Amino acid sequence: MNYQSFKSVEGGICAASGFKASGTYCGIKPPADPSPDIKHKNDICLFASDVECNAAAVYTQNKVKGAPIIVTKANLEKSGNKALAVIANSKNANTCNADGVEKAQAMCSLVAKEMNIPEEKVIVASTGVIGQVLPLEPIEKAVPVLVKGLCYNKHLEAATAIMTTDTVKKEYAVEFKIGGVTCKLGGMAKGSGMIHPNMATTLNFITTDCAISAGLLQKALSEIVKVTYNCLSIDGDTSTNDMVLLMANGLALNGEIDTEGEEYEIFKKALFEVTANLTRMLAKDGEGATKLLECVCDGAKDKDTAITIAKSVVCSTLFKAAMFGEDANWGRVLCAIGYADADFDINKVGVKLKSELGEITVCRNGSGVEFSEEKAAEVLKSDEIYIFVNLNDGSESATAWGCDLTYDYVKINGDYRT
Repeated sequence: MNYQSFKSVEGGICAASGFKASGTYCGIKPPADPSPDIKHKNDICLFASDVECNAAAVYTQNKVKGAPIIVTKANLEKSGNKALAVIANSKNANTCNADGVEKAQAMCSLVAKEMNIPEEKVIVASTGVIGQVLPLEPIEKAVPVLVKGLCYNKHLEAATAIMTTDTVKKEYAVEFKIGGVTCKLGGMAKGSGMIHPNMATTLNFITTDCAISAGLLQKALSEIVKVTYNCLSIDGDTSTNDMVLLMANGLALNGEIDTEGEEYEIFKKALFEVTANLTRMLAKDGEGATKLLECVCDGAKDKDTAITIAKSVVCSTLFKAAMFGEDANWGRVLCAIGYADADFDINKVGVKLKSELGEITVCRNGSGVEFSEEKAAEVLKSDEIYIFVNLNDGSESATAWGCDLTYDYVKINGDYRT
């Protein structure tokens, strides 16, 4: 599938004008090998805008929320949805700790003091192990280093700092025109496990130099999250620390988008392209995954039905296991469609499996059709598998993303804390 309608550009969260970043290793979690000769992965980052930004965010709907979520929501409410800087760490989620809010507030205060900006305009995020006390001392030492190191081309330092079990960094950015003015929008994401979003997913940060009102910024983010991040599932677990943050500083100097119309739609398309590509990267890097699964549900009577069915397929544990085994067990697709909480006629449903190695139709009008098992095995050898479901009941469609379920997923999560 192609999610590129705008020109992609380099730079991630630093692609847009006026955004700079930095990252470093501070030792939040004691390393297995403390030797000074070992270069450890960054575990904390900072990024900031040269000028004040309008900010929008969505958060996990898990009833257990990380302290950074609580503090970030409070800061945005206090600042009137304005932000200047974001500090984020990996290795420790700062969740379910008695002193969690105090530590998260301290992280904001440290950045605010070092940058001489209001504390409520600092956003904080954390990811990692739940229920372990976050040591503040390493962060206290790291903040001056991060502030001093802020640079317009250090997006990679930040992107690697938020990785946990991720095997690759995740960045994407595009440029687009608003009223003849070139704007840029880019982001970075982390996530490999504990991914089954509900209003947000993992940690995702998006920046733009497009001028757009805070109200429309939030509206656009909420709408696009529904059809991208919320259509992703790795393992059915909704994280306690999920957050998507979108910051707009207006430095492209376009006329501010303050009403819904053509320019707002262009902005939403750019936001969709970045978030859809980041969502796809998250799915492909699922813990232990060997295959990206992408389900497209067409012919639905409404968008919610299409979303529900596409996501039901990529969430199916049995289907995920079948894809790992490269077994065209299409009955598991029909099973997942059948228990989806949606209204449709199963007797109209068709299913097709596809990859760059070919395609096979496995179901028509709710019943199986003959196909070559040899060809099916060849199609499923690919590391990207597409499942097309047609309900033949309307004109709406939706896409959901997931991955196969492998032995390594259990190995990774069996000893995650240690």
